[in-house]
Amino acid sequence: MRSCSPIFRSLAFVTALGAATVALSAAPSASASSGRARHSAAARDVAARPAVIGRDISFPQCGGPLPDERHAVSGILGVNGGVSFSRNPCLVAELAWAKRLAAPPAFYANTGNPGPRRAKHWPLGQTAPKVCSANDPNSIGCSYDYGWNAAWHSYTAATDAAQRLHRVDRVNARHRAANVDWWLDVETMNSWQTIDGRSTRAAKERDVATLTGEIDALRIAGVDRVGVYSTAHQWLQITGGTKIDKSRFLGAPQWLAGYTSRIDAIAGCADRGFTGGPVAMTQYLGSDGFDANVLCAETGGA
Repeated sequence: MRSCSPIFRSLAFVTALGAATVALSAAPSASASSGRARHSAAARDVAARPAVIGRDISFPQCGGPLPDERHAVSGILGVNGGVSFSRNPCLVAELAWAKRLAAPPAFYANTGNPGPRRAKHWPLGQTAPKVCSANDPNSIGCSYDYGWNAAWHSYTAATDAAQRLHRVDRVNARHRAANVDWWLDVETMNSWQTIDGRSTRAAKERDVATLTGEIDALRIAGVDRVGVYSTAHQWLQITGGTKIDKSRFLGAPQWLAGYTSRIDAIAGCADRGFTGGPVAMTQYLGSDGFDANVLCAETGGA
């Protein structure tokens, strides 16, 4: 039985490593944010101290260089190819890279809800965990099932990668895939009913149901902690700030995107974010063109 979340075990482990000034490349993109309030000069002075940095990589890095292992503490790996129900074809190689780092890896999954007319994998006729009836093809239940199925697809991709890399049996591989932190990548660049159609309360309810299905599926799979990667602006557009169903996201760990520099990202660990949960990581674009993630527990964040 695990006594604490893997990311917190990672942070405890890397305390002795001191500062790591690295940058990373991948989707999700650090440039997705807009309108973030700037921090005061005093906050920037506090933020000037060293930071422990994690790095995320995914399908954009296929066939190219990966971040320098000497300057990376942990890796967050995208299991999809940019959208739900797709696979990162380089996940095995990227998992091997992440396993060489000091701290355990983590996974992130792309999310979305294109609706029954646009989705290739709409769960029409599915009866569990919710009913998706042909009589009501765009119901809350259908959106929930879509997210549920998408999360299982992502978890299966991670399990397959773990099994191939470590050459273990299926049970062991499933345990490995679940025994790390998972993040849901929630961005307006993917398909959502609130973005592609009318941003009504009903559309927001369906998009929230999709994310709820994803969280529930990963928890059923055995994942202890599921966090959300987004910005306050994008989260508000897609979910309405989860005013519709706060309880399902209240307290969820946050990975905040869109900071302009390392100092800005360190100071961002004190931001409130969008779910009310702790800010675990803040992301910025490094000077070498790779994204970097400040691990906030190392910098006094919530």
